[in-house]
This record gives sequence, structure tokens and C-alpha cells, in this order.
Amino acid sequence: MNDKHYFPEGMLIKSAANRLAMSSISALDEARSSGKILEATVNMCGEGFDLYLDLGVCKGIIPREEVAWSEDGSLPRDIAIITRVGKAVSFVVESITKDDSGVTVAYLSRRRAQEECIKNYLNKLAIGDIIDARITHFEPFGAFCDIGCGVISLLSIDSISVSRISHPSDRFTVGQVIKACIKSREEALPVRGNISNGRLSLSHKELLGTWEENANRFKVGQTVAGVIRSIENYGVFVELAPNLAGLAEWKEDVEVGQIASVYIKNIIPQKMKVKLVIVDSFSTDRHFIKNEYYITSGNVANWVY
Repeated sequence: MNDKHYFPEGMLIKSAANRLAMSSISALDEARSSGKILEATVNMCGEGFDLYLDLGVCKGIIPREEVAWSEDGSLPRDIAIITRVGKAVSFVVESITKDDSGVTVAYLSRRRAQEECIKNYLNKLAIGDIIDARITHFEPFGAFCDIGCGVISLLSIDSISVSRISHPSDRFTVGQVIKACIKSREEALPVRGNISNGRLSLSHKELLGTWEENANRFKVGQTVAGVIRSIENYGVFVELAPNLAGLAEWKEDVEVGQIASVYIKNIIPQKMKVKLVIVDSFSTDRHFIKNEYYITSGNVANWVY
């Protein structure tokens, strides 16, 4: 389904095929003729909000009206254009010409690359399909992800993991490439030649394993490390894995976000509970628990925790 490499921006820029397409003007022109999607880094945004790229063999320009696709055909906001500087962008080559000084210039379209990605890839995805996504920015309610050629989708905070987190940055970093699955799709609206992504939303927790799969990694009597996620008057919830948290006996002087070494007192499969005792806790700025995927391809529409 993704045989034309409709991936999040930045994943193709170092590929051999991408480098080859920009190794000469003739290779670049061949990419133009075939409609090949390429990637390069934006070096500058001009006064008219055109984007300038160094393609190696020549200068590339993405005119403002070609910077991004929109459902209603409106121009992208100034801030959306400016924030592309220094980042990789996808594009197709519209034309190769020479300017008044005789310098070769390639005119590019990121909008067309996004339209193709939506029409030939994103619109064909089914609920539960697993895809690559790149984290672009955070809001308290979720993480926004590039799901192909700069097309953005929301991964809500409650869909990130079973273990509750206070902010998406507890689980991800900006720029991180993750696996995600299609959670839902709004009804596609026919716009601009029947091209619409129907506003896809994402989920992530289904890929991090069931309770049983996660609990099988631990044994009673072990002392392991976890992250304190919430403190209640009846105990402290400690995350052992993104999809597994245990309840520790209440302890003074612990804080949410701290790393805790915990003794596994009991594992009760029939109640899906893990009982813990906190041995020690300390603070750190680094991400301690990694996202370990139990499923990385296919479809997870019928996942049960």
C-alpha cells in the first residue's frame, strides 16, 4: 500500500534513491517527468513566504501557494511556512528553468506531494492499519503527528498508552518516529478534485501489548524500576511499562514523575493487578521507559487489552 514511500517528512532525505535523484540536473528532470516525491531541507523563507532549498545541483523554490495542501484551497498561515525552515520537506519537481542571471532553478510543490499522499495512501487506510508517524509538536491534549509528506494527524493523550500520563512529552520527544494505528476517520469531504484525508485520528496503545503480554515480563520477588504516574490517598501508581502499571503501598516523600525502584509483591492475573512496594525514588530529566512494540505491521482493529 505504501510502495511509493509516502512517509513522514525526513524519512527519505538520506535514502540512496533520494540522493540519486538530485545528483545531476538530468536525474532531477527525470524525477520531474516521473512525478517522484523527493525530500530536501529548507534553508530560508523569503519576504514573500516562498521557501528556498539547496538541492545540491541547483536551487529549489517552493512558491507560497505550493507550500501546503488545504481542504478549502486557502494559503498556509505565515507561521506554518516559517516553521519549515531548517526542516526536511517533501515535494515534486514542477519545472526546471534558468533565472535572469542564467542560474538553474527548480520550482517545487509540496502541495502536490501531499495531495498525492492523501489520494493514493491516506484515503486508502482502514481503521486499525499500522503506519509510521513522526511527532511534530505537543499540546496538553495530545501529540500532533506527520503521517505522510507533512500531512498532520492527532494522537490524543488518552490513546497514547494504557498507563496514564500527564503530558504527551512524558512518552515522546518532538521529531521521534513512532508506530501508530488509525483510530478513526471523519467522513471525507469532496474538495479540490475529490482529494480529502477525512481527518484521520491515531492511536498508539494498541501496539504496546496486552496486560498479559506486559505482565509476563515480570515475576513476583523481583525489584525493578518504574515511573511514578499518580499518587492517591490509598496508594501510588507506578508504571512498569507503557501499558502496565502497578499499585504500590502509600509512601511519603515521593513525587509524580520520579523513577522508583519497586519490589513486586504480587501479580494477580484474574484481576489484572500488580502489587508493589516502593524501595526508593529519585528524580531525573530523561525518558526512562521506552515504547516497546508488540505489533509493528498489519491491522489491530480487534485489539483487546
